[in-house]
Amino acid sequence: MKKSPSSKLARDISRCKVPPRFVALAWLGQAGFVLKSPGGVTLALDPYLSNSCEALGKEAGFDMKRQFPAPLFPHELPSFDVLAFTHSHQDHVDPDTIQPFLKSGGKSTVIAPHEASDRLISLGVPTEQILLTWPNKTHEIGDLRLKATFAIPFAGDDLTHVGYLVEVRNGPRIYFTGDTDYNEILAISVSPYLPDIMVTVINPAFRNLSPGDAARLAKSLNPRWVIPCHHDLFPDNSLPENLLKTNLRLQGIPDTFCPLQHGELRTFSAKRNPRRQKL
Repeated sequence: MKKSPSSKLARDISRCKVPPRFVALAWLGQAGFVLKSPGGVTLALDPYLSNSCEALGKEAGFDMKRQFPAPLFPHELPSFDVLAFTHSHQDHVDPDTIQPFLKSGGKSTVIAPHEASDRLISLGVPTEQILLTWPNKTHEIGDLRLKATFAIPFAGDDLTHVGYLVEVRNGPRIYFTGDTDYNEILAISVSPYLPDIMVTVINPAFRNLSPGDAARLAKSLNPRWVIPCHHDLFPDNSLPENLLKTNLRLQGIPDTFCPLQHGELRTFSAKRNPRRQKL
């Protein structure tokens, strides 16, 4: 039998020994990320690992051909303990990612809000494998805690968008905004948790946070690092990440800008106030 190919990122994650009070994080492109905890728990968030949106984009008159290859193969997803999804759009819940995952024996715990859950079930994910989530719902898996957060959806096709706060026990907290427009409730609902890292979408053409909105939200949350995403995969939905850097400087917090390279595994520590609100 022919052996399936292995990506450098999968090998890096497997070999990585995460120190206590740290987290390892890598960007898959678009809104996709993977992370690993000191306890060895691995999570993949919104993994879009195919080029399926190209055909979908053509139907709507957009160029949605991916501009760089995915740093992970879909058949490698079964090695992750948890798959988490923010909503049901195809660049988040992707048939050409999920079906190879299932064919490779994927038994990972799946966390998703209702409409994303329905789409996952339609793609063949067993209902009993899915943990439903909603804003303020918390799930704990090993030394990881995930709390779904409020988000503003693009339109009426999926009204159950969420973001996530992900916490490593005694370690960093990461706020993934998910696809969302700006609203003051984003800051009100997340600021008590004092995230160390804010991972933010910056693609206002599809009613998500603009670089200016993302910087304004970062100013309210005061994270140590601000990581941009969802801005460079598709030709017709792209903008320079330095626009976020510019707006963070305008907000007086330029040193928080922390762009990641696709597929590069980096570690981050926790250095925040221990009195922050429990997830």
